[in-house]
Amino acid sequence: MNGADAIIRCLEAEGVKLVFGYPGVAICPFYNSILHSSIRSILIRTEQNAAHAASGLARVSGRPGVCAVTSGPGATNLLTGIATAFADSIPLICITGQVNSGLLGSDVFQEADITGAAESFVKYSYLVRDANEIPRIMKEAFHIANTGRKGPVLIDVPIDVQNAPVEDFSYPEEVNLRTYKPTVKGHAVQIKKVIAELERAKRPIICAGGGVLLSGAGKELREFAEKYRIPVVSTMMGIGVMPTEHPMYFGMVGNNGKPYANRAMNESDMLIMAGARVADRAVSQPDLITENKVLVHIDVDPAEIGKNVGPTIPLVGDLRHIFKDFEKQEFACEHEAWVKTLCEYRENMQPVRNPNPAYVDPAAFLRRLSEKMEEDAVYVADVGQNQIWSCGYHIVKKGRFLTSGGMGTMGYSIPAAMGAKLGAPDKQVVAVCGDGAFQMSMMELATMRQHDVAVKIVVLKNGYLGMVREYQHYTYQDRYSVVDLSGSPDLEKLAAAYGLPFIRLTAMEGAEEALDRFLGEKGSVLMECVIDPMDLVK
Repeated sequence: MNGADAIIRCLEAEGVKLVFGYPGVAICPFYNSILHSSIRSILIRTEQNAAHAASGLARVSGRPGVCAVTSGPGATNLLTGIATAFADSIPLICITGQVNSGLLGSDVFQEADITGAAESFVKYSYLVRDANEIPRIMKEAFHIANTGRKGPVLIDVPIDVQNAPVEDFSYPEEVNLRTYKPTVKGHAVQIKKVIAELERAKRPIICAGGGVLLSGAGKELREFAEKYRIPVVSTMMGIGVMPTEHPMYFGMVGNNGKPYANRAMNESDMLIMAGARVADRAVSQPDLITENKVLVHIDVDPAEIGKNVGPTIPLVGDLRHIFKDFEKQEFACEHEAWVKTLCEYRENMQPVRNPNPAYVDPAAFLRRLSEKMEEDAVYVADVGQNQIWSCGYHIVKKGRFLTSGGMGTMGYSIPAAMGAKLGAPDKQVVAVCGDGAFQMSMMELATMRQHDVAVKIVVLKNGYLGMVREYQHYTYQDRYSVVDLSGSPDLEKLAAAYGLPFIRLTAMEGAEEALDRFLGEKGSVLMECVIDPMDLVK
């Protein structure tokens, strides 16, 4: 057995079924060893998308996604995907080939200090020097990636280490890292303080972030909110914690959130931030959420608590454990007047759109699309205007809503949707993107075709980088700079080149029939919706 064989054995021991990547000489021993395993290799067309695909798989399966690329440009291309996962706390194992360890620092062909380059956006990184250390390193990497605040772990393996003999392979059964002991159980005194405040509160609200989904605490949070009639709002990454049409859910907060959701959070007298970073897109003025209210901040990462705003009651721990501990407490609270007020806000503060009837109305289209999708479908939104329309008008039933929140990485939706489909092959998966984002990852149509990955893709086409154009509309009074997408490909011909069925929708008339055909296709399908180039997000 050599080092590469040992890596594959470790992946098998962790139950890994898929690796996304792109080979090169420095990672060839790994890809040679994978041929003798049950692990399926998925050839991605550009390395960044290997991390995005692994992210999609991780988010639907709850297990770390794995990607493997070569040294130099292969590794540096992966960096954006790693940073995207880090910003949203997605567990990844990123394996990079490296030049011969004896040549490190010599600036030889395709050498890059990838552990140094990725330092600020990995949870941890390893440069493997001894093949005999591989079992320990791999066990630690999976443990670190998928515990505490989850995130990507980078493992850089020189080619000579991959080829070096492993004398006595033994995969550890457990991990004991002296300096890494994430808190799981919430402090009992702090939990009692939260309960005491809930009993006093007249206008409590829970703001659910992506950490709720990452910890698998969605069910516990919903049951807690239902039992005690506590209204819930969410950040963008928390969409899907509650079904969109749940009576106790009052929408997404933030710059592009629902007006009634923001009003609810501002008028509350007790705000429970659960698994949310209190970042600028969700809370543009942190001082407002501490004014005249009790702020409880619950997070598994103690570094997030107090980073942007000081809580009244900090509570460190895993959300699933904490909500189970809440359920063990005996208490009563009454705030039906508050729930009634929020229901009135929701009814009277719906945003009003005036769509151009000559085009597809993206808001109405995405709402109808989601109504027709299967109950447990996975919806993957890209970045830009399409993302904000998706957040505002997609209806989550029992499925998942995936997007790039913290980093806002364009081109995320198609590779992430591929990973989600491969991670949950029985689920319907739909990717929605703009024509700018589509062109950042359209090469992955080849991956979908090669590996028979049935992802349904919607492209909202307006001929612009829509979100930037909208910003320039407001900020620079319609002085548009470098946002015109003229020269974009004919998507019908592109679909034909990749052997995909194609549907074009130019107005809302015919949308029902087009959607039925789109969702009725057994395999992948590409649908282009022509929207008003001057449409604004609202």
